[in-house]
Amino acid sequence: MKSLMILIAVAALTLAGPAAAECYADYKAKKKDPTRYHYGVAQISDANCSVGAALGELAPRLAGDGWTLLDVVSTFGPEGLEKRKANAGEYFLRY
Repeated sequence: MKSLMILIAVAALTLAGPAAAECYADYKAKKKDPTRYHYGVAQISDANCSVGAALGELAPRLAGDGWTLLDVVSTFGPEGLEKRKANAGEYFLRY
């Protein structure tokens, strides 16, 4: 009986899958009057961890501050954050 309970516990943990992964997107946006552009990095939900899905999640966030999302360049995990941090500057994880 004890071994059956251990087997059930192991099966439950296996079916639960890995812990949620972190997902990020780098993007380009613009604002008018005066015209300004920025490159940024934002965390997005794991469910939207594709370029197409990230567009839908990021556009309203940026629009709230008057920015228009131009493009999602890519989506990536936490391993890609450090190499994009300097280029994103003040827009690193801002939205």
